[in-house]
Amino acid sequence: MPEVRLVGPAGEQVGIVAIGEALRLAQDSDLDLVEVAPMARPPVCKLMDYGKFKYEAAQKARESRKNQVLTVIKEMKLRPKIDPHDYETKKGHVVRFLKAGDKVKITIMFRGREQSRPELGFRLLQRLGEDVQELGYVESAPKQDGRNMIMVLAPHKSAGDLRKAAQGGSPDQPVAADQEPAAAEQ
Repeated sequence: MPEVRLVGPAGEQVGIVAIGEALRLAQDSDLDLVEVAPMARPPVCKLMDYGKFKYEAAQKARESRKNQVLTVIKEMKLRPKIDPHDYETKKGHVVRFLKAGDKVKITIMFRGREQSRPELGFRLLQRLGEDVQELGYVESAPKQDGRNMIMVLAPHKSAGDLRKAAQGGSPDQPVAADQEPAAAEQ
């Protein structure tokens, strides 16, 4: 006769019992018999209210999604022979993304004969990294990827902290009702 290791509703070990006995105990206590570890020998079952268990699991999942930080990666595409004004415009967009706390993936697209001069793209990416170094840092160094050269910039921690403070919660300590958030003073 098949047996299961039974765990009571409060988490106490009941022991190894026959499935019929476990079902009878569940029915007597008006609970469900739920298999929690099917691969164990013998399988582990628990007496619990299954509806309540599903509800609490959904609550935990919702809570973990709420506390999750969504990392947004913005992309900026450049060409090796970019006009100085266009470069300034694109750099302005990168600065705006970094201030918002987003990562920025910069792609330099090479066409035709430009592919024989990858150092032009490398120098352009280095220049951009130096121009925005007070807002962000180079997370992944420039690397060739077929016809493109890619570099990822990430904001310094303080940029993300400022965004969180602007949304109402400080990352380090809670803000008291009579206290102004630090981001408002800047």
